[in-house]
Amino acid sequence: MFTSQTIKLSSIDCLFIVALLVVALPVASNAQAKERFKVLAISETGGHHVQYSAAAKIFLDSLAVKKHFTIDYITDTKSIDKEFLSKYRIFIQLDYPPYAWEDKAAKAFIEYMDDKSHGWIGFHHATLLGTFDGYPMWDWFSTFMGGIQFKNYIATFADGDVNIEDPKHPVMRGIKSPFHIEKEEWYTYDKSPRQNVHVLASVDEKTYRPESSVTMGDHPVVWTNEKMPARNIYIFMGHGSWLFKNAAYRQLFTNAIDWASGK
Repeated sequence: MFTSQTIKLSSIDCLFIVALLVVALPVASNAQAKERFKVLAISETGGHHVQYSAAAKIFLDSLAVKKHFTIDYITDTKSIDKEFLSKYRIFIQLDYPPYAWEDKAAKAFIEYMDDKSHGWIGFHHATLLGTFDGYPMWDWFSTFMGGIQFKNYIATFADGDVNIEDPKHPVMRGIKSPFHIEKEEWYTYDKSPRQNVHVLASVDEKTYRPESSVTMGDHPVVWTNEKMPARNIYIFMGHGSWLFKNAAYRQLFTNAIDWASGK
């Protein structure tokens, strides 16, 4: 049998529960704002860039905790198709070249980049464009990267200063210009991509130490193709693991994740 006192206590309890719900609303909204998204990163299993990719994975795993995303890693394109890529908001090429892709993967990637809800970040080897290892030129990817083909590189490495050309772009947030990069290969191309992409930063070839004759004059090293629906950023620097000791490089990498995710 319920007494009037019991009914009164239940009413108080109800009011208390309502109050808790009101207080919890901002918490729920905050949790929703921090909803996790998925990132896919592809890297090679051999060659000169394995140590870079290993360091990048450590950095990305740490960043995933801070930025509330999850990340999966693959080492070839066999699993890539439209359904597979649809799970990921960002696709990262960690020193993975634009050749030797499965046909279905190449087709799925083109469709992926045609969706403005997606993001892409390419590093270093992503502009190794041409006919390599018996594989044909991927013309679509060359156009995506500004219509370029790989020409040469500084095999003995050189330090260099990178000048920021668009300091207002989110990818350049918090980075002072110029910033110094140690021991990089510095690719050259058959032409500058500038006419076909939005250049965010370029290397000053006069600052190469040691000096090198492998130059191209106008030398963009960070850019985005604004004709592409998906947010995309190419960052040339990405040969060695030591890059992750560079505060400017870590900031550039972090900014790229934020921007490509749509933040």
